[in-house]
Amino acid sequence: MTTPATIIGAGLGGLTLARVLHVHGIPATVYEAEPAPDARRQGGLLDLHPHSGQAALEAAGLIEEFHKMILPGREAYRVMDQAGNVLLDLPDDGTGERPEAPRGELRQMLLDSLPAGTVRWGRKVTAARALGDGRHQVDFADGTTAVADLLIGADGAWSRVRPLLSRAVPEYFGVCSVETFLVNAGTRHPASAEAVGAGSLFALAPGRGLLAHREGGGTVHTYAQLKKPQGWFTDFDTTDAAALTARVAKEFDGWAPELTALVTDSDTPPALRPIFTLPAGHRWDRVPGVTLLGDAAHLRAPNGEGANLAMQDGSELGLALAARPRDVEAALAAHEQAMFARAAAVEADDDGFYTIMIDDRAPHSLLALMTGTEQDA
Repeated sequence: MTTPATIIGAGLGGLTLARVLHVHGIPATVYEAEPAPDARRQGGLLDLHPHSGQAALEAAGLIEEFHKMILPGREAYRVMDQAGNVLLDLPDDGTGERPEAPRGELRQMLLDSLPAGTVRWGRKVTAARALGDGRHQVDFADGTTAVADLLIGADGAWSRVRPLLSRAVPEYFGVCSVETFLVNAGTRHPASAEAVGAGSLFALAPGRGLLAHREGGGTVHTYAQLKKPQGWFTDFDTTDAAALTARVAKEFDGWAPELTALVTDSDTPPALRPIFTLPAGHRWDRVPGVTLLGDAAHLRAPNGEGANLAMQDGSELGLALAARPRDVEAALAAHEQAMFARAAAVEADDDGFYTIMIDDRAPHSLLALMTGTEQDA
């Protein structure tokens, strides 16, 4: 008899797992804290990699649907200095292997591929505890509970399932990000839209940078990256849009106006996103009946791999459970060992990309990384 899966978190990793299980006839229930699928914006563009994110969609039987939502031309990259000088301009020549698609549409595609009622919305987890014999109880903020014979934590950085397996907690990475949007940028913000170009822009200096990309419908999505101690954003009300905008704008004083406008002219309130990570090499000993995937298991600074790894985790776990329907523990053990190895390989290969972007030699350090040559500072 196949063990039903209880999945905490309706992000890309948890939904990919649920879909692969459904394809193989294994029932799953997904509990999600958000009250509805459209309760909040699901992020900007996501580039799916052939060996991870795209392979996961192949396993889920959704790769053709994914191809329909790809935005052409978005694999273009531009590097600027703070004066707005273009230091590197790489157009999208159509040969790239990491196509960009809207993250929200990708999530909705996964939701639509599941049987009605698979996702239980508005079920925020407050705690999880072991009952013995590999069974676990999950407590929700609304006072209800669920008992799981197979529990998977796909609930992100602040996972409530993780304490069943590990004492590790995320730590501040030393960088915070402030998210802004320019809507209908080509008409309403033409200078900034021109600076960003057709794909992604990296405008960098030591300790700070503007990372922007062109989404669908003419929207420009920006992350203002700042290397700051945690106290920089805890000593004032970060929900005060004017105060947060002013504080961030001050960090880019003297930059080209078409760049600073990415922050100061935002058509939405700025949103603070402090970056936290789990310890490198995070792993745990096998605990019966429970496991993790995605950021709940291997939270790192943004490196272009996080969502791809989460989806790969979900698909590989689903395939492992389908291959061993009568031996869940063997499937979980196989999943964890493969996931630990994948995460370690990414950690070893990312070259500290996020730190390099705004290190003391920025933007020249990123140029060296992207071109494979040393640049003069």
